[in-house]
Amino acid sequence: MAWAYLAVAVVFEIAFALGTNATKGFTKLWPSVFTLLAAAGGIFTLGRALTTLDVGVGYTIWTGLGSVGTVVLGAVIYREKITPPKLLSFAAIIAGVVTLKLAAGA
Repeated sequence: MAWAYLAVAVVFEIAFALGTNATKGFTKLWPSVFTLLAAAGGIFTLGRALTTLDVGVGYTIWTGLGSVGTVVLGAVIYREKITPPKLLSFAAIIAGVVTLKLAAGA
């Protein structure tokens, strides 16, 4: 169940990061409300995941996958460029996440 909580936490993390850009410095009400709710949801579900997972594993996977998802969706939603160095970085993050999951034995 911890991995399911962590997966939901990653979705909230991506929503939080993308929502932060949409708030325009927290000057827009509904994007700001969405962003704050996403942040709260992410922290809550990460906390639930960390009742079982090691904090080093859970937090690293949360931030790593959240970063990759944010960059990919940032390219789709905000038309940000994905360059070869970014692709190499994604590969490194994903390799690290897979290795951590294997090391956690789950």
